[in-house]
Amino acid sequence: MFPGLNFKSGHGGGLPFLGRRRYPSSGLRGHFQPPKVYGRIGQLEVQLARKNSDLRRAQRLRYKVFYEEMSAVPGALAMLSRRDEDAYDPIFDHLLVVDHGDPAKKKGPWRRPRVIGTYRMLRQDVAELHDGFYTQGEYDIAPLIQAKPDHYFIELGRSCVLKSYRNRRTLELLWQGVWTYVREHGGDVMIGCASFPGTDPSAHALALSFLYHNSLAPEDWRVRAHDHLRVDMNMMPPEAINMRAALKALPPLIKGYLRVGAFVGDGAVSDHQFGTTDVLIILPVEAINTRYFAHFGTKDEFNAPATPEFGPLN
Repeated sequence: MFPGLNFKSGHGGGLPFLGRRRYPSSGLRGHFQPPKVYGRIGQLEVQLARKNSDLRRAQRLRYKVFYEEMSAVPGALAMLSRRDEDAYDPIFDHLLVVDHGDPAKKKGPWRRPRVIGTYRMLRQDVAELHDGFYTQGEYDIAPLIQAKPDHYFIELGRSCVLKSYRNRRTLELLWQGVWTYVREHGGDVMIGCASFPGTDPSAHALALSFLYHNSLAPEDWRVRAHDHLRVDMNMMPPEAINMRAALKALPPLIKGYLRVGAFVGDGAVSDHQFGTTDVLIILPVEAINTRYFAHFGTKDEFNAPATPEFGPLN
């Protein structure tokens, strides 16, 4: 979502999971459907993609951020299409943050608002019908899901925001969209991978050690990176960690999710395609700090608007 940060899932594959079946996949269609709006702040609006053309616009934004600005390495198809796409896109739901701009400056009644942010989400029942969660490629999440049959998991990934829009307001609006989506579908746990820039974990020894000693998931929530990919995050002893410097070294989105109540998995993973070092984020709804509900609503409340007063995720 910010330079050097891509809150995304790991690499594809995985196992189907047992769990409660809930809602069918919304699917994308080519014909017009009214946008499903989850929140609005000023000229910015967060909505659910409803058409294939919406997905293509999100993929073009992802390409611009991941491949042109950051360090991802495009394949031949991505270079030709100028889109970041994979086989999982059709089964994910996609949030879009759009800028409606100044209506007086529009050049015609059909001018589409600009897509400036995106996030994709995969529900557990949809994952079960396909190849499992994307995150399974980096982390062994199957045992956790099987151990929590009364919890419904939603995977988050491929988050990015256009550089000129990376600010508190856009981040807040994305969280409003994610949280409303999770409540709408009865989600109990959010999972996904957050990233540091570069593929050398030792370059982030301070921050990774801080996460290991202060935010490692409890045993009953702990997920371990696959052994052939895992890099130990415990690179420095607790007494050697400068807390202020470690917090400053954390990417903003990781910091934000920790403040909400998230844990991290055991082990970092180098993602050479995207040029990042990944850590797993695990956010049970039951662990979310209740003070945030005053701004975005509780799990069973659906009318809380996004508010410009919300600031702790900066």
